[in-house]
Amino acid sequence: MGDLGPVSRATPAPSTRDALLLVAASPAGPGATAAPVAWHPPVAGAAPDDVLRAFVAPERPWSRGHRGVDLAVQTGAPIQAPAAGRVVFAGVVVDRPVLTLEHEDGTRSSLEPVEADVAVGAVVAAGDPVGRLAGAPPHCTRACVHWGVREPDGWRVGEAAFDRYLDPLVLIGWSGPSVLWPHAAPHPARP
Repeated sequence: MGDLGPVSRATPAPSTRDALLLVAASPAGPGATAAPVAWHPPVAGAAPDDVLRAFVAPERPWSRGHRGVDLAVQTGAPIQAPAAGRVVFAGVVVDRPVLTLEHEDGTRSSLEPVEADVAVGAVVAAGDPVGRLAGAPPHCTRACVHWGVREPDGWRVGEAAFDRYLDPLVLIGWSGPSVLWPHAAPHPARP
C-alpha cells in the first residue's frame, strides 16, 4: 500500500448520523419537552372573586411589582399543591413561613404565609394538602395566601440570570391576553 499521507490527530466533527443517535439515545428522546403541568388554585373552592391582588409584572428583574397573586382564604384553612411537584423549601423567610414546590417543568411555586404539613423532599400531587394558612400578611386587607410562580434563570440581562415570575392566574385560566376586535367587525355575540 502506498503512503496515505499525514495522520490527523484532530477529532472529526460528528456526522449527522452521530448527532441523531445522540438525540435518540437521550433519556427524554428526540424532541422531548417537559410534560405540561396541570395547574389548580392552591385554595379548594377558590374562584376569580377571591383574588384580592393580581400579578403585576416587574419592568426589570430588580424593579418593583407584585410577583404573584393574593387569594382570600380563612386563617388556618388548608392550602393545597397548585400542581404536582416536590417540596424544595419549608421555612421562614424574613418574618413569615413559606413553602416552595418544584414542579415537573422546572417552575417553582411559593406559598406564604403557610405553615407546612409536608417535609422538604416530599412528593405531592396537584390538590394534595401541603399546609395551613398562618395568619394574614400585612399587605392584604384580609387573610390571604400569596402564590408566586417562577421560572428559575428564565430572565437574562447580559451575563446575569434572574428568575422570571409568571402570572398564576394565566396558568389556571383565570386571566389571559386581551383580544381587541376590529372596529368594523361585528361583535361575535351580536347578530
